[in-house]
Amino acid sequence: MNYRWKFDEKCKSETIQNLSNELKISETLAKVLCKRGIETKKDAEKFFQPLLEDLHKPELMLNMDKAVSRILQAKEKNESVWVHGDYDVDGTTSTSLIVMFLKELGIQVEYFIPDRFIDGFGLSIKSVDLALQHRCKLLISVDVGITAIKPLEHATKKGMDTIICDHHQPGDYLPEVYALLDPVQDDCLYPFKSLAACGVVYKLVQAVCNRLEKPEKAHKYLDFVALASAADMVPLLDENRVLVHYGLKLLNEKTRPGFKGLIHCTKLEPGSITAINSVYALAPIINAAGRMGAAMRSVEMMIHEDEIAAFQIAQQLEDENRKRRVFDAQTFEEAIPMAEEEIKKGSKVLVLHKSDWHVGVIGIVASRLVDKFNLPTFLLTSIDGMGKGSARSANDFDVYSALKKASHLLDEYGGHTHAAGMTILEKDIPTMRKIINEIAENQISNEMLIPDLNIDAELKLNDLSPKFLKTLAKFAPHGYANPKPMFISRGVTSANGVKIIGQNNLKFRAFQNNFVIDAIAYGLADRVKIINSGKPFDLVYNLEINSHYLNNYPQLYIKDIKYSEN
Repeated sequence: MNYRWKFDEKCKSETIQNLSNELKISETLAKVLCKRGIETKKDAEKFFQPLLEDLHKPELMLNMDKAVSRILQAKEKNESVWVHGDYDVDGTTSTSLIVMFLKELGIQVEYFIPDRFIDGFGLSIKSVDLALQHRCKLLISVDVGITAIKPLEHATKKGMDTIICDHHQPGDYLPEVYALLDPVQDDCLYPFKSLAACGVVYKLVQAVCNRLEKPEKAHKYLDFVALASAADMVPLLDENRVLVHYGLKLLNEKTRPGFKGLIHCTKLEPGSITAINSVYALAPIINAAGRMGAAMRSVEMMIHEDEIAAFQIAQQLEDENRKRRVFDAQTFEEAIPMAEEEIKKGSKVLVLHKSDWHVGVIGIVASRLVDKFNLPTFLLTSIDGMGKGSARSANDFDVYSALKKASHLLDEYGGHTHAAGMTILEKDIPTMRKIINEIAENQISNEMLIPDLNIDAELKLNDLSPKFLKTLAKFAPHGYANPKPMFISRGVTSANGVKIIGQNNLKFRAFQNNFVIDAIAYGLADRVKIINSGKPFDLVYNLEINSHYLNNYPQLYIKDIKYSEN
């Protein structure tokens, strides 16, 4: 991938200088703070030290009081509650959180996650009928429901109350339910609009605990929120930063039985789990249940009180995740030439369909195609004559809005700006492709097709110090909207040549101003001639801390390399 190095100089030098002086940090780190919208000492202190008391009051969310009262009514009347969730990480963690909490309240609760191969996506009439068969009087739908008009009408006609906990964009009409919790709906005054669905569920739990005058009881569920927020790519700023900070602390220090086996199936250890490595190590195993079979197993694992039983489920899911990777690789390889053919035609968006692709991997492969081609991607397979698809965004292209403009063709769709899903008759896919291509042609310029590498600040290598690294560590948790800081160092040379590791990776020692540091560049073997040229070069990189024989040392993780201009 060729990158455009982007230097956003929106920060005023006076602001940077003030932050540096007031916080007693380097101007480089002050600039990184400013790039994240933090311009005052007070905001910086909140950023560096997230506090639970800084969470917004859950009662500010529209319909929250009604939802709390209805749950407590179910407890008082010994009513059974039906929880309907989604099969991804956000949906299964949301389900696990609310199920465990309701059981702790002494409420009889049943849960249901649809099978993507049989039931499709979202809340269905089938789920409502199952709830009625279990004599449930209250249905709580998590991570889905905002667009499920017909199933919710069915529930209401049958005399069942419904609470929706969602974070997706509403459709043209809101469902008529007992209580709709979604911070992005019109008239909702909740000040933070970017919660994961699990975050919305947590706010409901928090509000119930507040009503019961036991507010601290809600905090024990933050590990679910941390996993969901990282995996669902919500911005890790503002309230999400607090939720994820304390959720990761819980996950690392007081690991619940349902997560111990899951963690054991990865190379991670309690104490080393971050928002980023949870996405690459833990989330795929949780997702494997729904991608390769029944997602109910993920919930069963997470809520289990028996560590050994939970571990056995985790082993099954890890085995299925290995199988998933095979389908993933096969689908990706088949999609590449199809994508290249579309690009030759001048397409600025990829809408690809093959009837025998595995429905469980199309979302993952869509993300991989975005990474490879830097184009919004809509990937579809077929089940019984219907196209089932997943969309992933690039270049700030709103995939949900694009689907909305093709909604007259769609059987169902849902999602948000960066990710969405759809169901459509196979015969209508070419028409949908034409509509989405026209939208992309108007919104994506040729310049946008070259991906930006957003650089936070220039760093002299000899400015690295224990204090600098200690402050840098406080920028975590990292994720969407709070990526690891990206630095540039200019006029660097190699202290001892360069080694090619594996097929396409470089390792060398970067030298600048009499300071030497280890550097590794994954997938950049074609830049070896730059390093060996004897000429100075510029590096764009993240800083990582590696552990080796109980010693921690910094290392540059190179993102790109170019010859120095001067």
